Amino acid sequence: MGCGFAAKYREGGGNFSVPLQWMLGLRRLRQDAIWLEHLPASGDQAVDAACITNFQRQLRAHGLAGRYCLLYQNPASKEHDLAAMRCIGLSLRELRARLAAPSLLLNLSYSLHPPLLLEFDRRIFCDLDPSEIFYWMTKLEMGQSSHHEFWTIGLNLHGADCRMPKSPLPWRTFFPLVDTRLVRAQPRKHSRPKFTTIGQWYWGGSVEVDGEFPDLSKQRAFAPYLDLPRRVAQARWELAMNLNPDDPERIRLTNLGWRVISPHRVARTPAKYRHYLASASAEFTAIKGVDVRWRTGWVSDRAAAFLATGRPVITEDTGAARYLPATSGLFFIRDLEEATAAAREILGNWKTHSRQARECAVEVFDSAMNLRKILGL
Repeated sequence: MGCGFAAKYREGGGNFSVPLQWMLGLRRLRQDAIWLEHLPASGDQAVDAACITNFQRQLRAHGLAGRYCLLYQNPASKEHDLAAMRCIGLSLRELRARLAAPSLLLNLSYSLHPPLLLEFDRRIFCDLDPSEIFYWMTKLEMGQSSHHEFWTIGLNLHGADCRMPKSPLPWRTFFPLVDTRLVRAQPRKHSRPKFTTIGQWYWGGSVEVDGEFPDLSKQRAFAPYLDLPRRVAQARWELAMNLNPDDPERIRLTNLGWRVISPHRVARTPAKYRHYLASASAEFTAIKGVDVRWRTGWVSDRAAAFLATGRPVITEDTGAARYLPATSGLFFIRDLEEATAAAREILGNWKTHSRQARECAVEVFDSAMNLRKILGL
């Protein structure tokens, strides 16, 4: 499994959890899997050393101490030449021996590039962000010429109403992964219900939609829903968002009834991330507008994790509902009125929706089940 976004963000427990679900699923399938993590040098040796130490610590915590090779590249380069990298964990000799045998790479979000990429016999592109990947593949080389298979979590890619840029590649779809043996149903812990989510309030990504480059931030996406704390006052409404202590957005959101906390405090590790999800009654989130406008069918890996804990999810409608069970624990909404109604329904029938959420996670989003499909096992 190739990844390039877990080690460099050591405060992001949710971010680290994404590839973790893949490795745990591969272990359940009894695959001889190695986590290949590319870490480009940041220019600060102390920061890089802390990232490496944290990466190793998290793998040990999940029983993967002998199942990784961190590829430290100094100086950083877009070309991934194994000769220019330092192998940490699995040795260079051991890695080369594996590459000499029949090999398969699950390349998450095009994390590993040529020439290293080309040393694998079977190369599978695993897309985790369809709107941006599909857009930029029409502009740049994003690995489309160096992989054999292409899989995306854009569930509605082949739907008649999908407006994503057309691709000549033979894309197939899968569901975001959650290891349902690691992430288990949890009892509700607080008397007063809480809706929350975790993310980045500001976002620097960009895609062109109808001749414009729309704002893809959570700040923009949440704007229509900021009255929810007043409308559903019996619940707490919380946002674990990266906002500086002096950011005026904190005051604005607080005045509107939202509690803003730091994700680096409550979800710094995968274990803390799971604990934080379980502290909620349900997730409420708004997503990048382009996924809504393009009807990508995108559902987040975070939503899958919420469902696995038995937490229903309210999220915006991207066209994914038709690919899920009718009783999935997911509420797809289009405006404030629908969000309000969904929140009230969850509060009134939480046990039922919690059970349905967990059942959906096991039946649809389970990591081993989706990997079996991707690998053709």
